[in-house]
Amino acid sequence: MKATANHHAGLAAEEIAARHYEARGARVLARRWRGRGGEIDVIAEAGDETVFVEVKRAATHDAAAWRLGPRQRARLRDCAGEFLATRPAGLLTPARFDVALVDAAGRVRVIENALQEG
Repeated sequence: MKATANHHAGLAAEEIAARHYEARGARVLARRWRGRGGEIDVIAEAGDETVFVEVKRAATHDAAAWRLGPRQRARLRDCAGEFLATRPAGLLTPARFDVALVDAAGRVRVIENALQEG
């Protein structure tokens, strides 16, 4: 029962995040895009940039931020490369990784370039 509730809460958080990007002029290209190595919650296009969005939901934004570990970051990078290979400019497509934190009240806080190295 709890797993089902968590699944639906996760889907709702992804929907909230997708609407957040759309409200700011981005076009959502895919939701729950599945590649060989895993899944990316939301993929959007903002101008000429492809934005890969990992959605994290928790009671607070801070608690949600702690839910993205090193293995998941590596998986996201691998999946993003697979997706970019389908785009006209391939791996030369401008891209970034955002994390959309959704709290219990449904408020969104986005950390842009969250997986930027360095």
